[in-house]
Amino acid sequence: MERFKWMLPPSFKGESDPLLAESWMSEIEKIFWAVRCADEDKVTLATYMLQDGAIDVAWDEFVRLFRAKFIPEHIQDRMEQEFLSLTQGSMTILEYEARFAELSKYAPHIVADEHRKAKKFVMGLKPSLRTRLVEFDHCTLDEALSAACRDHVKSDEEDNTHVDEDDKE
Repeated sequence: MERFKWMLPPSFKGESDPLLAESWMSEIEKIFWAVRCADEDKVTLATYMLQDGAIDVAWDEFVRLFRAKFIPEHIQDRMEQEFLSLTQGSMTILEYEARFAELSKYAPHIVADEHRKAKKFVMGLKPSLRTRLVEFDHCTLDEALSAACRDHVKSDEEDNTHVDEDDKE
């Protein structure tokens, strides 16, 4: 409890703005990660920060209930659709990965399986990168992200080599 309080966790007053609710949830989860909070302590600590009282439920159930109450279903559905149609587009690989991670919480049925999550990530990359990575069938998102970054750096180096050779002519 002391390590948790030392991180100055935000309180939540039940505001109806879904972005505020999601932001609060993210901040609390970051603190849980930072202090290596055990799952069985999360509900107690999170409800400590709720000013309207505590709910005696498992953390996953708490998250589900919290989102159901403060993030309307149509918003959750829209965010899930945004995740399902997410592509890299003009984003860098790291920007794409950050957006992917942010939206993935709205599609738990896909991201619960690490292999499916990695496949979804690869399929959203730019076509030239996706074509080179899809054959490797990455088992985890971390593997897919590392491979995408390595391949991107390698492609940039090859492009620079071609430019240097063109300059010599």
